[in-house]
Amino acid sequence: MTVDHFLSKSYDCSLDEGKIICEAPSNIALVKYWGKFANQMPANPSISFTLNNCKSITSLAFEKKSNLTDFSFDFYFEGEKKPAFEGKIQTFFNRISPYLPFLKNYHFTIKSENTFPHSSGIASSASAMSALSGCLMQLERQLTNLSETDFLNKTSFLSRLGSGSACRSIAGPAMIWGQHANTPHSSDLYAVTFDHLHDNFQNFQDTILLVDKGEKQVSSTVGHELMNNHPFAQNRFKQAHQNLDEMKLALSSGDLEKFIHFTESEALTLHGMMMTSSPYFMLMKPNTLSIINEIWHYRQTENVPLSFTLDAGANVHLLYPDKDKNKVFEFIINRLSLYCQNNQYICDHIGQGLTIK
Repeated sequence: MTVDHFLSKSYDCSLDEGKIICEAPSNIALVKYWGKFANQMPANPSISFTLNNCKSITSLAFEKKSNLTDFSFDFYFEGEKKPAFEGKIQTFFNRISPYLPFLKNYHFTIKSENTFPHSSGIASSASAMSALSGCLMQLERQLTNLSETDFLNKTSFLSRLGSGSACRSIAGPAMIWGQHANTPHSSDLYAVTFDHLHDNFQNFQDTILLVDKGEKQVSSTVGHELMNNHPFAQNRFKQAHQNLDEMKLALSSGDLEKFIHFTESEALTLHGMMMTSSPYFMLMKPNTLSIINEIWHYRQTENVPLSFTLDAGANVHLLYPDKDKNKVFEFIINRLSLYCQNNQYICDHIGQGLTIK
């Protein structure tokens, strides 16, 4: 499939005004995407769990306007107008306008809020861009006929142009993004669902330990760019393809030991690539390492299949089966919360992606 598939056929903008509300969650990658090419194309495939509670709620009010030469919108975040965010939305609209030709026909009032704290280490750009894309695609669906598959694929495609990993927040409970030889219908253009989760992973838990809520010293965008000349990049990309094969086997067979090995290896590899780039940088904090060592000791002594993963930051995602929830909570409260900023953590579990209200 090429980008031409997502070009909209002509339609009559017969709606004068309206309002759409969409909720979309963040996601946490198991096999990491790190490095990208032009137009938000991933350098390697990835697979992620879609979260449930950590989400963006976005409303899109639209009304027809007479000036059809420019985009027109107001953006509010958490109830306040945010001019500083408008540049990103303008860039997003520029990227997606060939695929949504109605954009210049309307003035949009965009209001967004998150169910999780700002700067909490959860991918807010993923949830925000997928929620906004969902609203825009729901408007297109009101203007023309779209199948459910085309709706989801195009929403994922548009989300990617706003924030790469946002394309993995459209559905759930797990999604694969990036061309992969052993994954039918996989694509660099959008994410596809992975529908073969073993019962061991049903309602799998993700508790996010908030080690550091400050702004990252190096943005993810800069980190991705540093892969362009990274001495280990090609081997890393090859490894990601191989690890995706292994992760799919673990998820479909219910092999928790294999899942733990590849999940944690991928997390540490991600940060290893950061520490060996030029210039090099480190996003983990001392408490991140303390938590990892606590997890390893706990898993060995308590025989509970608790694992961790990391995003591009210091905070730690704890992944574990629902049946072990009470025991792990006790461990979090008594031990791991001590390493968190103000003892804060967020409880979540895997979910199903965006919803239209």
